[in-house]
Amino acid sequence: MPKDNHMYELEYPGPALDTGDAAGGLSMVVALQGYADAGHGVQQAGQHLLQALNHSPVANFNVDELIDYRSRRPGVTIDSGQVVDREDLSITLHRVEDTDGRPFLLLTGPEPDLRWEAFSKAVAELATRTNVERTITLYAAPMTVPHTRPLVVSAHSSDQSLTEEMRAWTSRMIIPGAAALDIELLLSRRGLTTVGLTAHVPHYIAASDYPEATYGLLHTVEKVAELSLPLRALQADMDKVRQQLAEQVDDSAEIASVVGALERQYDEEMARIRRKTENALLAPGEEIPSGDEISAEFERFLAEAAESDGMDATDAADNAGDNAGDNAGDTDSDSTDSTDTDSDPTDTDR
Repeated sequence: MPKDNHMYELEYPGPALDTGDAAGGLSMVVALQGYADAGHGVQQAGQHLLQALNHSPVANFNVDELIDYRSRRPGVTIDSGQVVDREDLSITLHRVEDTDGRPFLLLTGPEPDLRWEAFSKAVAELATRTNVERTITLYAAPMTVPHTRPLVVSAHSSDQSLTEEMRAWTSRMIIPGAAALDIELLLSRRGLTTVGLTAHVPHYIAASDYPEATYGLLHTVEKVAELSLPLRALQADMDKVRQQLAEQVDDSAEIASVVGALERQYDEEMARIRRKTENALLAPGEEIPSGDEISAEFERFLAEAAESDGMDATDAADNAGDNAGDNAGDTDSDSTDSTDTDSDPTDTDR
């Protein structure tokens, strides 16, 4: 058992931390607000989970060691000439149950201003104490994308099998650091699975609430962590914001022009990605035919060719089979040259 860490205080009596029906350990969702939180998608994701699901605190961090109050001044309420309240700045690890009763952990609060290394070690220590197996960290970044197209959630992970069906960062980048990224790095070095999810928020509404980002992040968390989350309640907020944005576009030719340009850029990028991932000879969405289908089509072709040349279809197939066998080695050696690596599928914001 790790020795007591003065950076946090465990709740006593603490909540049960069994994994329920889940195989292995718990999932931990990290939703620290402040860094990469365009559209307040990360902050609202944490708030939504705490408002909609049963939860109890596991540990509370000592914010006096982590927060620079002069750079992040908490709001103070004065009522009738008297100071009556102050905004609570807290960093808390919660135990939460999804709608099916499956437990997971949720770390919420402002990103620490100070002592990132010590904070990351404390979170890693808590992850060990609470049998965390997988950590999912949430981000929301302003991107040159339109609000009129489906929201993109890109992913990075220490286990790429978890994100192989998502938009992934495949290029090498250097980005500004963050406490959440420090947590990811430390946990992955200790052998835990880490996943980072980034919602691509239209840059022109990055400073406003954008519930579409919250929905996109939590919907992806459902898939990665195999949880059931109450997301229908976000639909009304999403519809309201969509209506407000539509009215602004209708009222301003300048805004409409900007959105139109972003739509064309988005569509071109999606078309480029589709061309990269699908066979160029297929129609969009059409699947590559199976071996049996190719064989049947080839036999049909031979039959038609034999009829036009006066040759028996069986003889034509035999001749073609002999030729195919002679050339099989050449086909195998050439088949590896068809991979397209010219472009990066993650650059949706260019």
